[in-house]
Amino acid sequence: MPNIRNETTPAAVAPGDEVAGRATDPVRTAGSGLSELAGKFVSFLETGKLPAGTFSADVFCDFTMPQWRLHAQGSDNVVALRLAGHPGPGRVPRSRLDATQTGFVLEVEERWEDDGGSWYCRELFRADVADGVICELSVYCTGDWDAELEATHAGTVQLIRP
Repeated sequence: MPNIRNETTPAAVAPGDEVAGRATDPVRTAGSGLSELAGKFVSFLETGKLPAGTFSADVFCDFTMPQWRLHAQGSDNVVALRLAGHPGPGRVPRSRLDATQTGFVLEVEERWEDDGGSWYCRELFRADVADGVICELSVYCTGDWDAELEATHAGTVQLIRP
């Protein structure tokens, strides 16, 4: 199971209060299965193989990338949409999981290799969960950066955090 970094709201903080300048969402208990479900989803991102119990049969995906937007409905179609953009295996070296009232938000950094070389992207997934599976998914992607773009960025900008 992939390692998912959970960010949780302290129990003493009421929903809607601010912590370090940001609004908080209610946090589901560890028994809610969100970490496990998010782990299955990350496994799908890394392998291209959908673990059982990840999506509902009629899952809807709204995928936004730089300068384009796509939709897919149904588990097979959502998997096909993903594989069209990322056909090979990769890895998710960093992630952050936040519970919401309706599911979770997962932020990831992805890396993969193909015939075109090394690639990198950052994505944000907002997942609505019903009956323990993802039933709606909104995806926001930075676009795929090749090694040349990554090098240009590294030579131009010094990031404060990874």
